Amino acid sequence: MTSVYDFSARDIDGHERSLAEWRGHTLLIVNVASKCGFTPQYAGLEKLWREYRDRGLTVLGFPCDQFGHQEPGDEAEIRNFCSTTYDVSFPLFAKVEVNGDGAHPLYQWLKREGRGILGSEAIKWNFTKFLLGPDGQVAKRYAPTDTPEKIARGLFTD
Repeated sequence: MTSVYDFSARDIDGHERSLAEWRGHTLLIVNVASKCGFTPQYAGLEKLWREYRDRGLTVLGFPCDQFGHQEPGDEAEIRNFCSTTYDVSFPLFAKVEVNGDGAHPLYQWLKREGRGILGSEAIKWNFTKFLLGPDGQVAKRYAPTDTPEKIARGLFTD
């Protein structure tokens, strides 16, 4: 695979979606969880989406239950939580694994293309973020502690 647009994933409603749907967009891909200390970042991610989507930014959330069993619900429960608690309107996908033998192919590629500290591929926790340019390539990897507000400061310069 040569770009993010070569991948597809099942969305939160069970439909397979090609990431080519967002060709030419700046993407922020995040592994999310509903019961994590970083869960309040949903509010910041939603704010980013609403503020910058007209300028080509798309936030894509991929729920993951690999870290401390912090995403125990099924897709309906996740969608309900995100909607009622954070009014999330950016695209959400079905639960995925991001590490190990069962890692979704998208995440296998993201980790190779956007390595972490000291060249590590493994994702250490929920809310690890990958910023991809309109060319579909990984531009930067952000740690869970990097807030959406911090990311926003470097997104678009007028």
